[in-house]
Amino acid sequence: MVSTSKIKSVDFYRKIPRDLTEASLSGAGLSIIAALSMMFLFGMELNNYLTVSTTTSVVVDKSSDAEFLRIDFNMSFPALSCEFASVDVSDVLGTNRLNITKTVRKHSIDKHLRPTGSEFHSGSTTRELKHDEEDDEEYGEGSVSLNGHSFDRVSHQYPILVVNYFAPWCYWSNRLKPSWEKAANIMRERYDREADGRILVAKVDCTEEVDLCRRNHIQGYPSIRIFRKGSDVRDDHGHHDHESYYGDRDTDSLVKMMEDLVAPIKLESQMITSDNSSTKLTTGMKRPAPVTGGCRIEGFVRVKKVPGNLVISARSAAHSFDASQMNMSHVISGFSFGKIITPKVMSDIKKLLPYLGQSHDRLNGNSYITNPRDSTENVTIEHFLQVVKTEVMTRSYKLVEEYEYTAHSSLVHSLRIPVAKFHYEPSPMQVLITENSKSFSHFITNVCAIIGGVFTVAGILDSILHNTMRMVKKVELGKNF
Repeated sequence: MVSTSKIKSVDFYRKIPRDLTEASLSGAGLSIIAALSMMFLFGMELNNYLTVSTTTSVVVDKSSDAEFLRIDFNMSFPALSCEFASVDVSDVLGTNRLNITKTVRKHSIDKHLRPTGSEFHSGSTTRELKHDEEDDEEYGEGSVSLNGHSFDRVSHQYPILVVNYFAPWCYWSNRLKPSWEKAANIMRERYDREADGRILVAKVDCTEEVDLCRRNHIQGYPSIRIFRKGSDVRDDHGHHDHESYYGDRDTDSLVKMMEDLVAPIKLESQMITSDNSSTKLTTGMKRPAPVTGGCRIEGFVRVKKVPGNLVISARSAAHSFDASQMNMSHVISGFSFGKIITPKVMSDIKKLLPYLGQSHDRLNGNSYITNPRDSTENVTIEHFLQVVKTEVMTRSYKLVEEYEYTAHSSLVHSLRIPVAKFHYEPSPMQVLITENSKSFSHFITNVCAIIGGVFTVAGILDSILHNTMRMVKKVELGKNF
């Protein structure tokens, strides 16, 4: 049998002699300090356990969105009509897409950036229009020239007013002129202005009647507008809503268009009948004209992950533009790359890393306004964007992706029609941020180490303090003898 003394020798929790457990003032103070130290260190350890730590690395971009990049935008152009506003994309690989409409929406806005109606459907302005063959055939001046005063008078006098807004220097205006005058002569013979009075074919020289053309938001030449007396006249200042004609420009097409407009109008009353179905021209030939001179463009495009350009410009295959009158000022409400990040996700990202997400929409809320009257003409506004992708891996293994970019903008005096151009350059590298999880066992181990360590240090200090006091007492006793 094992002796009792041997068993007692392995007792690690032996009772301390009574004379060593007597309370003392120094021991009480040391105990309080030890308890406060343990509480403080425990709080520090708990805060460290709950605090998110991350590691950042730069790697080659191998993201899940493959070789394409989405660009979302929402921009307002106070001086660019939706009639000709075009969104174009090009890149260094030779991709060149013009007038993207499938994923882009346009709304007419006023000078205060407020929408003035429903979505504007401009249709295609890039198809070639049919014109009369160029010849030396003589033609008379059949249309009536209008100015600011006569326009208001005849627009209230004739049920149908068809106006050609032109510029003498414009190639397309000169191509239209023969067929327009021929069509005007034909309509004057068929519908005499005095005896019939149902239609008037007119023209306006926009180089002379600048205010009249600006009032009707003419930005491309020639522009054919159709005004109707009566139902299209608003109460405020007699403003006319009107339509734009985008059909062929040969004599036969113009005459047919005018005949279709006159057909439903009764000669006796000169009033438009209630049934307007007969006035509808071929789809795409006639659409509502913009009631204001501005346009808000919003939507998205998908581009390849190579350097390229997103260009907003005035574009048409059958119109000319006066570069000195073009103003590409714009206000950016939204411009971002990649998938749209919801506010909740962005809030979670900023909780994880406060500095992240600050450059996700750097251009948002910025205004780029120029005034051609006060500065040199033909001002193109360019933005140079360098794009870097950031991926965040959280502890729940949910991948969050966002694109951040730097932006530098400048005004450039162009020799051509001014545009708003966004040069983007995606980086071949990406930033990978990984959230490091901390194990609970490690937290418990550190807590135990804190408790044991404080007890040990407190015991050592107590022992030193106790022995010091004993030595002091012995010295004092030795002096007394």
